[in-house]
Amino acid sequence: MKHNAIRIVLFLAGGLVAGCGNPQSKYPVRIGLSMDTLRAPRWAQDRDVLTARCNAEGVGVLVQSADSDDALQISQAENLLTQGIQCLVVIPHNAKSCATLVEAAHKMGVPVLSYDRLILDSDVDAYVSFDNVKVGELMAATLVRLKPRGNYALMGGAPTDYNAILVRQGQMNVLGPLVKQGDIKIVGDQWSNDWLAVNALKNMENILTKNDNKVDAVVDSYDGTAGGSIQALAEQGLAGKVLVSGQDAELAACQRIVAGTQTMTVYKPVRFLAAKAADIAVALAKREPLPATTVTTNNGKKNVPSYFLDPIAVTKDNMVQTVIADGFQKMEEVYKNVPKEQWPAAPQQP
Repeated sequence: MKHNAIRIVLFLAGGLVAGCGNPQSKYPVRIGLSMDTLRAPRWAQDRDVLTARCNAEGVGVLVQSADSDDALQISQAENLLTQGIQCLVVIPHNAKSCATLVEAAHKMGVPVLSYDRLILDSDVDAYVSFDNVKVGELMAATLVRLKPRGNYALMGGAPTDYNAILVRQGQMNVLGPLVKQGDIKIVGDQWSNDWLAVNALKNMENILTKNDNKVDAVVDSYDGTAGGSIQALAEQGLAGKVLVSGQDAELAACQRIVAGTQTMTVYKPVRFLAAKAADIAVALAKREPLPATTVTTNNGKKNVPSYFLDPIAVTKDNMVQTVIADGFQKMEEVYKNVPKEQWPAAPQQP
């Protein structure tokens, strides 16, 4: 009963976001943005950059976030469709169940852009994301350079998110040959539902118990779950001794990297992704030709026109030149737990 009440409140809140009282609803051309969640720090930036870019083109953006609830996301997206949007942008929580949204939108003549995560088994019109296979390759390659032999644990993300599958594919592109020749042994392989740190914590505790703490590296697919893995390592006195990867350059992860408990993260400049998505969504909404691309991604039903941006591997050595120089995180926040005399030089301003 409590869960249902929470869902009703969230649905009503989403309706207020997209309702007639919102200035976004006054634009003659409008896009609906159906978000999985705003829980992870990056998603508010995706929303804000996409909205600002669309507004600059005279297009409104109606936003609803489902808090990782499949049924709620479908209900919210259907609500957006009833408000007369010209394009639906979907960040799916469940890559398969969101196929129903594509079908519903197309029945109303509304094109659909799959944002950051690919909607599977559907006739989705376009897909924009970072190259998620490359994300996985960067994670594994960075750890392998530091530890070419040893016991590796794999900590995947949400199995309902196709990005998690693609990231794992990239990881195994690097690790697979080394496993085959006996240099690396996979001693744990887990997935963390909803990308939650608490699930990674439990998974990592089990892996450590099973292997008597003999783990040399954790190929973790996201900064949030890396935090859970590192908590489990810290409980065994292993934080900073075991290599750990991550993704998204979240502030807590960047702080862990400069402190030495996390090895790397994969930085994905969100403002470029959101701006690209906005351009594609505006073109779809106005029924204009899409930007040229020679890349497609098979989603189980069709080869979807795709637009990929390149991710960047970030370690302690290039933190200043990448995440901080780009303005994604602030120097004083990333290094706040490091003595000031140990701070590197601030990035030069152009």
